[in-house]
Amino acid sequence: MITFHSETTKARRARTELDGGRLVAPYECPERVDLVLARIQASGLGEVRAPGDYGLAPVLAIHDRDYVDFLAGCWEAWQAAGRQGEAIAWVWPTRTMPGRRIPAHIDGRLGHYALGADTSICEGTFEAAMASKDVALAAVDHLLATGEPAFGLCRPPGHHAATDQFGGYCFFNNAAIAAQRALDAGHARVAVLDIDFHHGNGTQQIFYARDDVLFLSLHGDPLHCFPHFLGHAEEGGEGAGEGFNVNYPLPPGTGFSAWAEALEDALVRIREAGCELLVVSLGVDTFEGDPISAFRLASDDFLEVGRRLARLGLPTVFLLEGGYAVEEIGVNVVNVLAGFEGRG
Repeated sequence: MITFHSETTKARRARTELDGGRLVAPYECPERVDLVLARIQASGLGEVRAPGDYGLAPVLAIHDRDYVDFLAGCWEAWQAAGRQGEAIAWVWPTRTMPGRRIPAHIDGRLGHYALGADTSICEGTFEAAMASKDVALAAVDHLLATGEPAFGLCRPPGHHAATDQFGGYCFFNNAAIAAQRALDAGHARVAVLDIDFHHGNGTQQIFYARDDVLFLSLHGDPLHCFPHFLGHAEEGGEGAGEGFNVNYPLPPGTGFSAWAEALEDALVRIREAGCELLVVSLGVDTFEGDPISAFRLASDDFLEVGRRLARLGLPTVFLLEGGYAVEEIGVNVVNVLAGFEGRG
């Protein structure tokens, strides 16, 4: 399987993350990319290629222009305000202050566009996000041109990024951008299957009222798990999209057997919906050793995940989302891809 990767995805090297009341080194780090690449090379999975530069047009097909402009200029505006650390939101348009106007000051703009205080913006963030969506687009273009599956080694991840909101380490929604690319190429309906531990709130928001994308997400119950405010089972889409959003919230401690039951139901729904292409938001933070997640999948289980996805028989592209047990991330990612190809 071809892997697409850009060294520019490592341009974002944040120093701070708010975790449990402490500022810590972020779990989402450039070393994740190196560990996945090392495992790809050691396993002989296939060639690694660099993507082309796709520019902003595919981003603007999904994301609000003002939001994109904010991301492009945030670091410079933060520095111009005289700040010494990284840009972290600390005030939001909450339920009692709905925020009908976007503030001019960088503090207010951060709060307007941020999902939470978990994700800082630092030097290189915009460049890395641009490279990450290029990786996703190159992978889906390879699939469209050849029919062969591909893996996009995306970093930063994307599934928490909404139309005009960042957070959960995500800035541009790579899976949504890839799905739109496939639709623009002539596919009538695309499935986006999110198997990251955390709910893909951004992908849900982007496609919630559409019936050309079937979004399905297996994730930790938002009553207990980030992002908390979206991802419940009753969220089924609205308007034209009614029935095209499917959530599988699962309790902390879920093991492979129960998780795989949800996966099988999702695969049935993809078949019944007549989807022509599959985008997999490949998070491996369902791993039992992940430091910020709460499922119990073992490394060998990821081989079976790949096998089950292959049985669907659809043209498939895999895009990296989460997975923060850095010692095992390469093993777990490659196990999914190898299982899909019938190896292992």
